[in-house]
Amino acid sequence: MSGQAPILTVTLNPALDLSTAADQVVPDLKLRCDKPVVDPGGGGINVSRAIKIIGGQSTAMVALGGATGTRLAEMLKSAGLSVLRLTAPGETRQSLAVTDRTTGGQYRFVMPGPEWHMAQVASTIAAIGEAALAGGWVVVSGSNPPGVAAGFEQMLTVRLKDGRAKLLVDTSGDALRALAGSSIPVDVLRMDSHEAEGLAGRPLPLRSDSAEFAAGLVRNGAARSVIVARGADGSVIAGPDGAWHAAAAPVQVVSAVGAGDSFVAGFVLAMARGWPVQEALALGTAAASAAVKTPATELCHADEVRHYYSQRVITPL
Repeated sequence: MSGQAPILTVTLNPALDLSTAADQVVPDLKLRCDKPVVDPGGGGINVSRAIKIIGGQSTAMVALGGATGTRLAEMLKSAGLSVLRLTAPGETRQSLAVTDRTTGGQYRFVMPGPEWHMAQVASTIAAIGEAALAGGWVVVSGSNPPGVAAGFEQMLTVRLKDGRAKLLVDTSGDALRALAGSSIPVDVLRMDSHEAEGLAGRPLPLRSDSAEFAAGLVRNGAARSVIVARGADGSVIAGPDGAWHAAAAPVQVVSAVGAGDSFVAGFVLAMARGWPVQEALALGTAAASAAVKTPATELCHADEVRHYYSQRVITPL
């Protein structure tokens, strides 16, 4: 892994992602769909997949269970990913994305996943701590399964407090709210504008608004750096090196699925290579721009990531 620090991605709630299309999505009728495309899904898995596409390396720690988990493991192996398998407490979930060809709208049906218990959470935190390598990064991305308390990421932060690895968290819901109100800082916390506005309790229409909100979370001790994704307006980061904005490429959006995970892949890979934070922000934004051009659960393409990164526009805020 010459030239790159180790990256461990963590996916506690993976899914077998099925995507298809129908002429129209309407109630009550049988909808005749296209042959489904099947992909391994879950935040950390997608981050590892995108890291490999961009030209980096990572290890994906994934909780898998049942026949669906076995199928998912085989797909990850076929994709050439390095996998550390955890035993999930039940059958791995499936998710479904259906595109309405008439409107272009996409309907995403996401199942909850198996219920976890505290003993399993504790053993998982220990396993992550043992797998995290000195000088590397741990990426926790995606939703927590039922039974995993909102304080999971803070417990993991304490487990990694010896500094052996840095922690990037991209989550939502109760877990994000807990992190935003915590005084146990993760190294990098990422959210989108909708989530940031929910936490702030007000609109954040300008880049400077997002940057000020992110800087406030840093001052309050929630994270050492905070990223706010602003969709077509790119992404903002605030941290010890100041605040920056990286512009998104002007592309036509085909599907937003996987864009956030592609961003995280580009960002954390650049950080693992020792790039300045603003360049990492730009590589992440380039990966996200490339990802929205691909259909369904397909991720970014390496040549487009390189192209958009070469056209990067980075602005200090």
